[in-house]
Amino acid sequence: MDDLIYNQTKIPKDQWRYGLRTSAATGCGWIATYNALRLMDYQAEPEELIRYYERQLPLIHGNAGTIIQGPAFFFRGAGFPVETLSVTERFDEAVKNADVAILFYYWRRKLKLGAHFVTVQYKNGRFTGYNTFRSSDGPDDYGESLEGHIKKCGFFLPFLITIKDKRGL
Repeated sequence: MDDLIYNQTKIPKDQWRYGLRTSAATGCGWIATYNALRLMDYQAEPEELIRYYERQLPLIHGNAGTIIQGPAFFFRGAGFPVETLSVTERFDEAVKNADVAILFYYWRRKLKLGAHFVTVQYKNGRFTGYNTFRSSDGPDDYGESLEGHIKKCGFFLPFLITIKDKRGL
């Protein structure tokens, strides 16, 4: 797919504002939703997703990003079968049984703490992530285990949202 967003930091500062900030800074939640929809071959408009998430929790309005359950609410509301998990040992099997997933996690680098949403897909025995790192310029190979990737990168308190294509029901 050539219209996926592989690196939110490359979004121009004046394009797709999210609350009072840029999507490059806080847009990972709507971007993960966008990428998940596109991977399932659905149309997705960034402006519509941004409006949806900005209205989701009045206090945040995108200024502090997206609430953890936000993508699950979006997909459930759109009629997609969704499962949420927080037990990392169950992530690999759950993603294998889904069409696509969205992973939320916290990260730490020295004194800096952050959180991030990424889209994840399992194909051909490998897990692939989209919009993972500030250096990403395409899909990121997570290897044969999502759980292993999370541990290797030092991500913590992960939360997984698995999504099945509603056309397959």
